[in-house]
Amino acid sequence: MSKHNSLKASGSASGKKSVMKRFERIKALRERGQWEEGRSPIGLPKTKVEG
Repeated sequence: MSKHNSLKASGSASGKKSVMKRFERIKALRERGQWEEGRSPIGLPKTKVEG
């Protein structure tokens, strides 16, 4: 028996990324000049995904 079309994960893996990991957010803030060294990585501001 085959899977029904509505149950297949077609295209979900190739969709736009909407969540960034903590290290990715810090990297983006560094590139924008908004990161200060020695700052706590907890409680980071929201960062939009570019690309």
